[in-house]
Amino acid sequence: MGFVFSKSVNDSLKAQQEFMAMNSRLQLERQLLMQNQMRERQTAMQIAWTREFLKYFGTFFGLAAAGLTAGAIKKKNPRLLLPIVPLGFVFAYQYDMGYGTLLQRMKGEAENIMDTQSTLLELPKGQLTYEGLEKIRRAQSKFYIEK
Repeated sequence: MGFVFSKSVNDSLKAQQEFMAMNSRLQLERQLLMQNQMRERQTAMQIAWTREFLKYFGTFFGLAAAGLTAGAIKKKNPRLLLPIVPLGFVFAYQYDMGYGTLLQRMKGEAENIMDTQSTLLELPKGQLTYEGLEKIRRAQSKFYIEK
């Protein structure tokens, strides 16, 4: 009789362990999906911000270039055209960020760094561990009770 009961408990325990493992995996998958969705949304917001900024900066750059060119012609002073050069670089960068391939090039460079220069990615004092975090928490906590 005890053997039948024990077998039933073992089967129930095994089924519960499988359920917990499946539930844990499902929770991890959901967390990964959520993190990826948040990353995609943040990246989309960054691109949208860049495109919106480009509209305003493009208008400023166009008006400044026209005004500086007119001033240089009118005063016969080509030095008035010098501010167009750095403004042009900023405009080109913003355009590349919003509509060009800058993000793809950055992604490629990041992948290259991860593949060939992974030592640059190491955290100071190494990777965080549960034990290290607990040690810090205990040191900072005013309510910690030692068991």
